[in-house]
Amino acid sequence: MTKPVALVTGASRGIGRAIALELAQAGMTVAVNYARSPEAAQSVVAQMEGNGAIFGADVSQADQVQQLFADVLEKFGRLDVLVNNAGITRDGLLMRMKDEDWQQVIDLNLTGVFLCTRAATKLMLKQRSGRIINISSTSGVLGNAGQANYAAAKAGVIGFTKAVARELSSRGITVNAVAPGFIDTDMTKDLKLDGVLAQIPLGRVGKPEEIAGTVRFLATDPAAAYITGQVICVDGGMAM
Repeated sequence: MTKPVALVTGASRGIGRAIALELAQAGMTVAVNYARSPEAAQSVVAQMEGNGAIFGADVSQADQVQQLFADVLEKFGRLDVLVNNAGITRDGLLMRMKDEDWQQVIDLNLTGVFLCTRAATKLMLKQRSGRIINISSTSGVLGNAGQANYAAAKAGVIGFTKAVARELSSRGITVNAVAPGFIDTDMTKDLKLDGVLAQIPLGRVGKPEEIAGTVRFLATDPAAAYITGQVICVDGGMAM
């Protein structure tokens, strides 16, 4: 039996890395996408015992996305799961935010999700099956001062998820979003968390593996076949 194939964008480190390893452990073949860190991506694949391969692409660029999906299809012959994880932050107060800081975040965190989902849909429609999981954020649910660009992009991902879930449901394709709270990654290591912890009922930041476990459920569990258009907050209770 052919193993199901998953593509995880931005999978060379942090949450994406944890997701890629979790899906490989669940028995999937994983396409590990990276934009600038081939060595880090290769180290992820090295832990997969032959169940993965790396694919370089900046998913904010339409031509690179087209090539990425062509390469994945050529190597593996199918695509069963897409995890849109790639993202960046360019934090700053609105009055001081540069145009490029706004645009870069929107281009990768939102347009990249659109480009990859559109490309994946073309493959999944032929199979009449597939699962798409978009990584949003509690910033997109609650807003966050100093993150107007990031919050806007992540809120856009939620709206996009719901719209596409409605479009694709009749073809057996589910589309859901996972909204992490504050997770212990390179992206959050420089943040001052004293005030943040007071807002989290569980009183701690999350682990990348806790996001990965939620994605694994949505991507692989038979019980998740009846879940679509939903946003699951994995945030220690922050957004309840």
